Amino acid sequence: MTEDARVSGLSDEERLAQLGYTQVLARRMSAFSNYAVSFTIISVLSGCLTLYLFGMNTGGPAVITWGWVAVGLMTLFVGLAMAEICSAYPTSAGLYFWAHRLAPPRTAAAWAWFTGWFNVLGQVAVTAGIDFGAASFLGAYLNLQFDFEVTPGRTILLFAGILILHGLLNTFGVRIVGLLNSVSVWWHVVGVAVIVGALTFVPDQHQSASFVFTEFVNNTGWGSSFYVVLLGLLMAQYTFTGYDASAHMTEETHDASTAGPKGIVQSIWTSWIAGFVLLLGFTFAIQSYDGALTSPTGVPPAQILLDALGATAGKLLLLVVIGAQLFCGMASVTANSRMIYAFSRDGALPYSHLWHTVNPRTRTPVAAVWLAALGALVLGLPYLINVTAYAAVTSIAVIGLYIAYVIPTLLRLRKGEAFDRGPWHLGRWSRPIGIVAVAWVGVITILFMLPQVSPVTWETFNYAPIAVLAVLGFAAAWWFASARRWFLNPDHERTRAREAARAGAPEPLDP
Repeated sequence: MTEDARVSGLSDEERLAQLGYTQVLARRMSAFSNYAVSFTIISVLSGCLTLYLFGMNTGGPAVITWGWVAVGLMTLFVGLAMAEICSAYPTSAGLYFWAHRLAPPRTAAAWAWFTGWFNVLGQVAVTAGIDFGAASFLGAYLNLQFDFEVTPGRTILLFAGILILHGLLNTFGVRIVGLLNSVSVWWHVVGVAVIVGALTFVPDQHQSASFVFTEFVNNTGWGSSFYVVLLGLLMAQYTFTGYDASAHMTEETHDASTAGPKGIVQSIWTSWIAGFVLLLGFTFAIQSYDGALTSPTGVPPAQILLDALGATAGKLLLLVVIGAQLFCGMASVTANSRMIYAFSRDGALPYSHLWHTVNPRTRTPVAAVWLAALGALVLGLPYLINVTAYAAVTSIAVIGLYIAYVIPTLLRLRKGEAFDRGPWHLGRWSRPIGIVAVAWVGVITILFMLPQVSPVTWETFNYAPIAVLAVLGFAAAWWFASARRWFLNPDHERTRAREAARAGAPEPLDP
């Protein structure tokens, strides 16, 4: 009997049990809610605008525009390949579980271990990038409205406050979070429409089409235009992160084997369209390129709104942007905590017994929520001494997540026709789409570890390689010292359950 036949008549809970896990989290989410989480985390009003300054210096309008088109297409290939695997294995463990099921048996646990650690790194970095961006925009608004002096220290305090807010919402406002994720979709759609409409019809003058589509700007210090163009892709690629949230939320989603993959793909293509419209609106509306770059707010999109629309309308629409970024960070903490919960359920994090505990009233992993918030804060702290820290955090997010995204796709390609598809699959297009996805991730993984500014000093150093290597080194040391003997080892789990029973303790929740 094929996997398709075994799965078709099963309920979500039965399929989860077949995959080896007990239903613990509350299954409340609809397909739209699942999509809404990924769409909210991608958040074109967050990623596009928080790195807009980076794009203005690293290629300018031409790379901002065409880079978005190219990166969006490549991301769609990556997402399609992921979605097919998500349909076969709908569990909050997500990427590392997929790797375990797709790898050869002798090395399956190792593939899963390192995939999981890259996923954790990327998830934490994405949360840091989103909420740090929100703190920067909030600081700009406070500067405009209340003459609030923006300093690195104050930005970090705002960053910490936003993380605490998102931690509290995910701890005590579980139902509110679900509602806000659905509201967030319409906030983004309507917000983009209102902002672009205002930037189109209110200003007396706009930039020319040749400026938007061909103007190249290089303020990086590097002499190679080709290198600068490649660096400029970070703005778009960072925005297209976090859509694995649909996979991590499948244990809380009805009809997960189809809702999860659809959530991944739909969130990418709708964000691709919305982001293109948003970027065109902002770039056409630039009144002074140099004025936006040197804005006293430190946030060029805020200056563009002020110059094009006036102080009152500009500040109101800036609040719309900040609201979207806060929605985005809230959803990121949600998805991040589910990944931490699932990974620790399999014992893969230090003090795992703590991180996979579930609040009996809300049925959510509260400890994992606060670990996600704390990890994000730690990644943002180098901003106090490194002016390029934000770009480094976004690079870490891209590298960590996309390595985790593509490992299961690579293993699925190696498995060939032996792969048991779920109800949502790519058919004959599976292999060519997978090959493109793997090749693209290989390119960006190398690219975003490279220096972004010349000359390279301690203040401009891209510390992404250090963060990635530190996590990889820790995971490798733990693997060879201990984890290879017990991680995802059925014999170890059975022994653990028997020891717990002999001691009179309840058996572990994880099978």
